[in-house]
Amino acid sequence: MALDDTILRKTGKCIPGTAYRKDPLGPAFNLNLVWAQRRLQLSAAVTSPEGHARMIPISYEDASTPRKPRKGASNETVEAYKEQMKQRNLNTLAINELKRLQDQRTEENNGITPALHVVVDGSYTNKRTLRNLPANTTLIGRIRKDAKLSAKPQEQKVKGRQRFYGEDLPTPEEIRQDPAIPWVEVHAHAGGKLRRFDVKTMGPIRWRAAGNKDLRLLVIRPVGYQLRKGSRLLYTQPAYLISTSTNLALEEILQQYIWRWDIEVNHRDQKTILGVGQAQVRNENSVQSIPAAAVAAMAMLHLAAIKTYGKGGQPAEIPPAKWRKRQKKKRPSTQDLINELRRELWAKAIRPEVLNDFMKKTQGGMKSVKYDPDLCSSLSQGAV
Repeated sequence: MALDDTILRKTGKCIPGTAYRKDPLGPAFNLNLVWAQRRLQLSAAVTSPEGHARMIPISYEDASTPRKPRKGASNETVEAYKEQMKQRNLNTLAINELKRLQDQRTEENNGITPALHVVVDGSYTNKRTLRNLPANTTLIGRIRKDAKLSAKPQEQKVKGRQRFYGEDLPTPEEIRQDPAIPWVEVHAHAGGKLRRFDVKTMGPIRWRAAGNKDLRLLVIRPVGYQLRKGSRLLYTQPAYLISTSTNLALEEILQQYIWRWDIEVNHRDQKTILGVGQAQVRNENSVQSIPAAAVAAMAMLHLAAIKTYGKGGQPAEIPPAKWRKRQKKKRPSTQDLINELRRELWAKAIRPEVLNDFMKKTQGGMKSVKYDPDLCSSLSQGAV
């Protein structure tokens, strides 16, 4: 499962749930604000035997915040606003969604809570999320490179309160730069290929944000790449991951975090292809329902494609455009599935016998009609 939030840009100042939000497309050195709504998306991974995954949206909840009271408002109004802000916090909403999902799965499995793996970015890897995870839920997320980590304490033989944290450990960045800690070679599917990654791991460890939970740290070495053949070698940024399960293999932690990128693809397709957020409505029910209905339609479209063509299969009725690369796609895109849906809906309605003008190979004369006898001569003789 992947969890992330996004914004839907708006223009009307009276639309419910709108406020000034940080622009994620703005430069890193300058904070830009845009007027937008905030949404929380939860997507489930449908994996294939080849190691690829498709993230299917299963939840698209409103994550808006209440309007701030005017200056001079009563103390009761201010206190109610502060309480609502706590309840509308992104991490609180995320925990509520995960608990609701786990409760539903427990009810469907006759009281047995199935395992759930949730992959998040750094904004959800914090104290509020880690300490309130539902039962049998594993979280994989990014961590700061300067996070203060501790070793798991040894069992105390003396009476008294047991220690939660042992001796201090190096920060994730210091672990990456430490030559005494060896790199481990791990393989994972990324970009349609099986690639090699070098990682360092340490666990079980403790982090004060997670309380008494045992964690596993994963440090991913920067990957080299070239913009074009013969250009100089560039490197990506290192990544630092933690997992609340110390029993997961390194390959599983890395692979599941790579799968998380597909939720970012969902955000892009929902806004650019489906037009989620473009409906400028003011009714509160419409503001919440219209984007969710569009995302639900997208989820059903992908599920229907998986059921029809299999995992990774794609329709072959419509030939690809000539400017497309001839290499076989690993999976159909959202636009490919929409084109196939249009073909199936319109194929029976468009009949060849109706399109006679488009089927003619020869064109008629394009010049104006010449009268015989000449029209000007006839008019002049009539006038005489």
